[in-house]
Amino acid sequence: MQKIKNSPLFITFLALAAVLFFSVAVASAKAQDEKQLNGAEHRNAVSTFVRNLLDVADREKVGIGEEVKAVAQEQDGAKEKVAESIDKIQYRSRIKTLLIGTDYKNIGQLRSEMVKAKNRIGQLKNLLEKTISEESKTILEGQIQTLEQEKQKIDDFLKVNEAKFSVFGWFAKLFNR
Repeated sequence: MQKIKNSPLFITFLALAAVLFFSVAVASAKAQDEKQLNGAEHRNAVSTFVRNLLDVADREKVGIGEEVKAVAQEQDGAKEKVAESIDKIQYRSRIKTLLIGTDYKNIGQLRSEMVKAKNRIGQLKNLLEKTISEESKTILEGQIQTLEQEKQKIDDFLKVNEAKFSVFGWFAKLFNR
């Protein structure tokens, strides 16, 4: 065993393994940087979305107005949770991520909120069919598209962060289930 540890072949193998390990870590960090998303950006997008939906609710006092207002309030209430989860995942120490993996707790919270957002999109599509006013229909269509785009950004963010390389991530996942 002592001969193997001192052999040039073994030392070369260890050096190559270390270089490979750190190159994978750097590549995953660069992939993360390409898909930047932050909580403030999400808060701003949702605030604009909510304001526009509340305008539709005010315009449609008879009929769908209250339902549109309820959807807007639900989305507004979720924006802080989503923004905080995004920030916690985004700004987690790279070394911590490399060693034990991504922040699975906040990944789970974001996944849950994305399911709720998908349900809200469905509600808005149903309300769109009930809308009589062409102006309100146009605004609702735009807001549905905005929410779908925001949801897609977060889904992409989740995919990137779930796929991050980690040394002991498999072990951390066992305790986070």
